[in-house]
Amino acid sequence: MKTKMILTALFLTAAITSLAAQNAGHLDAFAVVRASRDRIKAETISTRSRMVINARDGSTTERLIDQYSKDGPNGSRAVIVFQQPASVAGTRFLTITNAGGTDDRWIFLPNLGRVRRIAASEGSGSFVGTDFSYDDVSSANRRADLDTHTILREENYNGAVCYVIQSVPKDNSYQYSKMVQWITKDSFIVTKIELFDRRNTHVKTAEMSGIRDIQGRLTVTVTKMTTHTTGTFTTITNEITRYDDPVPEAVFTTEYLETGRAR
Repeated sequence: MKTKMILTALFLTAAITSLAAQNAGHLDAFAVVRASRDRIKAETISTRSRMVINARDGSTTERLIDQYSKDGPNGSRAVIVFQQPASVAGTRFLTITNAGGTDDRWIFLPNLGRVRRIAASEGSGSFVGTDFSYDDVSSANRRADLDTHTILREENYNGAVCYVIQSVPKDNSYQYSKMVQWITKDSFIVTKIELFDRRNTHVKTAEMSGIRDIQGRLTVTVTKMTTHTTGTFTTITNEITRYDDPVPEAVFTTEYLETGRAR
């Protein structure tokens, strides 16, 4: 089974199986994107990450977050829990990807004291004051067939030969008009994504680095999202990753969001 980290390795998912036997030079754009999103095989993923938000004035805010994700017969589920500082501690976010490809998303904010459902129309909103939107957080689960993919070229990026692929959403309700991805030819790791708004302006760039072998899986440990319109950026450094640790089903419920207890 395959499961995905929805934030720390935002655009990186699971190990190539059926595609591994194919000659990478003969893969089409859709196959490359699907392979990149289907790259690490694991029953569960548990992580602890340090998030640093860099404001326009140069000040920084640091947060400590835990993440748990798990695959299931009808789709993947993932929870993000903010541990520090006190101003955001207890904030919890749940996303459930259904077999049909739509996401159900909820957030618990301690100052409100209740769980709130995130509507699809709120996808472009900032995720807890970061440079990531709600759609960005869920993008690792985005189905490859929701976009039209084209290989633009091949080029070297950060020492690796990459496919440069343009992905255009088939549904114009998505917050981006297109995404341009750099995907390594040898391991199908996404190392950079340029994101364009509906006016076709390059508004954000996601950069993935710090690739390490963890439990036999090549894993991105640093994700940086830059917002070009504001000059701000958010960096998430993955300090701990554990694959296949038991995660109770009760973690992926709105009751857990509200109480912080898996009953």
